[in-house]
Amino acid sequence: MADTNFLVGLQLLVVGLGREGVALATYLAKQGLKVFATDLQPEEQLADVAASLREKGVTLHLGEHPISLLDKADILFVSPGVPLETPFLQQAMLRRIPLSTESRLFCHLCPAPIVAITGTSGKTTTTTLVAKIMEADGRRTWVGGNIGQPLIGVVDQIEPTDAVVMELSSFQLEYFHARLNKNVDMSKIPSPEPQQLARLLGNWSPPISAILNIKPNHLDRHPSMKHYIRAKRAIIDYQEAQGVMIMSLDNDMTRTIGNHFRKKVRWFSQEAQVANGAGLVGDMLALFDQKLEPQPLASQREIKLRGSHNINNILAACLLAREAGASPEAMRQVITSFTGVEHRLQLVREHHGVLYYNDSISTSPDRLIAALHSFNEPIVLLVGGRDKHLPWEEAAWLALVKTRDIIIFGEAAELIAEAIELVRPQIPSSNTAVHRCKDLEEAVSLAAQIARSGDVVLLSPGCASFDAFRNFAERGERFTELVRQLR
Repeated sequence: MADTNFLVGLQLLVVGLGREGVALATYLAKQGLKVFATDLQPEEQLADVAASLREKGVTLHLGEHPISLLDKADILFVSPGVPLETPFLQQAMLRRIPLSTESRLFCHLCPAPIVAITGTSGKTTTTTLVAKIMEADGRRTWVGGNIGQPLIGVVDQIEPTDAVVMELSSFQLEYFHARLNKNVDMSKIPSPEPQQLARLLGNWSPPISAILNIKPNHLDRHPSMKHYIRAKRAIIDYQEAQGVMIMSLDNDMTRTIGNHFRKKVRWFSQEAQVANGAGLVGDMLALFDQKLEPQPLASQREIKLRGSHNINNILAACLLAREAGASPEAMRQVITSFTGVEHRLQLVREHHGVLYYNDSISTSPDRLIAALHSFNEPIVLLVGGRDKHLPWEEAAWLALVKTRDIIIFGEAAELIAEAIELVRPQIPSSNTAVHRCKDLEEAVSLAAQIARSGDVVLLSPGCASFDAFRNFAERGERFTELVRQLR
């Protein structure tokens, strides 16, 4: 059982009662610790959650974050959906109250080695691939972090011989940097085991980590690209000497970062063959040893996932799995049978000869670009949502080159339409028609009317979903529902 004695006697405040916050408050209360929690949502929106937590002894403050809560808090455990810039957290830092998270506490308590993955795109696919490879290799495997269940709830079931695979977002990784707690006076926190508490609040990186790629994203949440990169780097910056990091040699930013850690990096690349890395030998995906001898895994023809970006995800997953001790046989078994993750170039249906794909995970122009490169068929593209303050020129240009029809919907419709018309003079041969719809329902209906047999209807919004949906998954589920209703 995980040792939480270093938290005994402390007042633990959970900020945000999303998925992670609820799981963490539940776990801490079960340990007999003093837990209280706050969320901006009112009581009526959290009725079932609130009742369950109160039964476990958690004191709740709902509808606001009262500053007075900070008067008695020894540590704040912050949900990743709560921005650091919120006045409540800023006031906590001014008062030198330490901040942590569910994922950081789990990593501190977990008895098994952790394989962790971050990146602007490809995280969930790569994480899922690694987990399936470890399972195929006979290891009991736990998956969590930014996907699946919050792992804190099962930490007491994990054995040292198990495999733990985590997807970590930039919002989670912000708290792996000790800089947030640099002004904290540890002597004023009445922990019975101050060294353990200091470890929780200090710098830490998982022993086997990957940064798949870094591109502009989440600039509506991070103050600058510099801050975004710094958050991502927490996954590697504090590894111990025996740690290993997997990175893309083909991405400018990861290549620059990796060059600072040459001996610890295992590169994957579709453009070069690197010792101890992963890449291509002709059509074959392969792992390389120190002498560049290849270990063939599978040909690209055997891979069911669409898109060059997914070849990168597979190469990264195989490198991670190798470092975690998996066999090439397990890798081959998984990568030749894996058909993808929901909302990521997911084939929903073929209807009247038209293929409908759900790529609702596409919440940035870069992800839209990757999706467009995955098809050679004529495309009817559904794009739109809430803008994330990212450049649209390249995505707009490629959309005019690769699609026959573009259907724009949602809050960012005007911005996207302007970007398309701005670049259209560069492609005089493009006959792509642009249509405007008020919402996803109208967009799917129009797509079904104008698509022809042999076409692909692709939902790859390139925008956040929050103008109309709670998250990208709800948007993807609604698209899937609408497509399955077509007659």
